[in-house]
Amino acid sequence: MAINYYTEEGLKRLREELQEMKTKGRAEMSRQIAEARDKGDLSENAEYDAAKDAQGMLELKISKLDDLLSNARVIDQTNTDFSKISILSKVKIKNKANKMEMSYMLVPEEEANLKENKISVKSPIGQGLLGKAVGETAEVNTPGGKIMFEVLDIKY
Repeated sequence: MAINYYTEEGLKRLREELQEMKTKGRAEMSRQIAEARDKGDLSENAEYDAAKDAQGMLELKISKLDDLLSNARVIDQTNTDFSKISILSKVKIKNKANKMEMSYMLVPEEEANLKENKISVKSPIGQGLLGKAVGETAEVNTPGGKIMFEVLDIKY
């Protein structure tokens, strides 16, 4: 399996989510199954079947998150060229067509959150910006066509 890179904050959040599922999630599933079991004949108990299905889904999520975390690493920026855009860069860009300025932080895909101005390095804009320096123009292929962005600033 491929190594997955995260920020320290993102990795911590995933570990907390896994711990929450293993403790509170499993306890809640056990409670629901016990409650459904107390309602009588299991062969005709839809509530019991639903609780068992939910338990299976929770265990699948736990297993997938365990696998993901077993191959997770914190992003090491010791060898990063800070003059160019890379993962964890905070960039200020300007759309050359409408002159609108935007600021984003490029993050791993699982940490992307547009409300926090965090975009994935795998998104069209993220891919178009990677490796660009201040003053350069990034040509980004979007579903709506090509957009040209000028890189105004890069911070880490």
